[in-house]
Amino acid sequence: MDYDFKTKLAAEREKVEDLFEYEGCKVGRDSDNKEYALKQIEGTGISMSACREIALLRELKHPNVIALQKVFLSHSDRKVWLLFDYAEHDLWHIIKFHRASKANKKPMQLPRGMVKSLLYQILDGIHYLHANWVLHRDLKPANILVMGEGSERGRVKIADMGFARLFNSPLKPLADLDPVVVTFWYRAPELLLGARHYTKAIDIWAIGCIFAELLTSEPIFHCRQEDIKTSNPFHHDQLDRIFSVMGFPADKDWEDIRKMPEYPTLQKDFRRTTYANSSLIKYMEKHKVKPDSKVFLLLQKLLTMDPTKRITSEQALQDPYFLEDPLPTSDVFAGCQIPYPKREFLNEDEPDEKTEKVNRGEMLWLARPLIPHRLNKDEKSEGKTLKYVRWLPLVHGIQVDE
Repeated sequence: MDYDFKTKLAAEREKVEDLFEYEGCKVGRDSDNKEYALKQIEGTGISMSACREIALLRELKHPNVIALQKVFLSHSDRKVWLLFDYAEHDLWHIIKFHRASKANKKPMQLPRGMVKSLLYQILDGIHYLHANWVLHRDLKPANILVMGEGSERGRVKIADMGFARLFNSPLKPLADLDPVVVTFWYRAPELLLGARHYTKAIDIWAIGCIFAELLTSEPIFHCRQEDIKTSNPFHHDQLDRIFSVMGFPADKDWEDIRKMPEYPTLQKDFRRTTYANSSLIKYMEKHKVKPDSKVFLLLQKLLTMDPTKRITSEQALQDPYFLEDPLPTSDVFAGCQIPYPKREFLNEDEPDEKTEKVNRGEMLWLARPLIPHRLNKDEKSEGKTLKYVRWLPLVHGIQVDE
């Protein structure tokens, strides 16, 4: 190896290790006083799943997709760490804030302008992914981050690309990939019925679910959670919840439903008449969303049962909803004071929707600034005191000296 190259590489490695104490789950501010978040990849070494995530993140560059800054490899235990910009907020906590206000009988609805800006930026980020042949496959409020104070204030960042996949035309069958994706509440009906191909429509359905949740502060298709590790895509309770809100799909509305692998099970377990009085119109009217409003009409297009008729991200961005006042803004907080607390660590009071386990040992997207590390009396202090952030894995707690 060239001597000059080795010297340069060693200097860069030393510089990185001086700045980021990544082996101890700590990461500091750099010279521009910017905070970062650190994610540990589950397992030892670089798995195929980790390679896919890193490869995608290194290629994807869009204002509404989280940016991967660095990749660290811990030589002592062969752990892999990903360094990201730190987002102070996510939609899960924002919605939780408004849901709590309703429970306290001091309801604070999400401002309609903020809802519109959030949706527009989510669609913009997903349109970029889809245009580059990438499916996210795990969209949910916890994976939609929002930047706090700073140069990107109020900017949406689509995060957690661990389930993301490149797709092709013609589409590959699901058997070539892992069979069960997307958190139950945000899973499209075609997946629950065993669809054999991924399409961009599964991400659009999830966005429709998130949109409804922003409008109502309640998950629209909430149901009892079960073990997500099953390879069987059919989920009776989740389908029941969807039909309870949307009604049972008529043959004319979803002609290919009879071709779904789980259609015989659907016929055996469900009766159309059970859901005769259910409709999205009735559900949203309970939440004071009028059926002739542009907001409802777009929601209806996003939550179309037939995936071939579901609106695309490009079409959604051009919807009349985004042309009426208030117009979407790049700062979803529209310059107003941010009322939401910064994201905190997971605790036992968090509901199951946040703690749900997934096949690949998902690491939670949680980070917070920690108390600056106190040096021992025999340690030397050089430069500025660092303010640390850390990641908490789903199963194994990371111990960090505070």
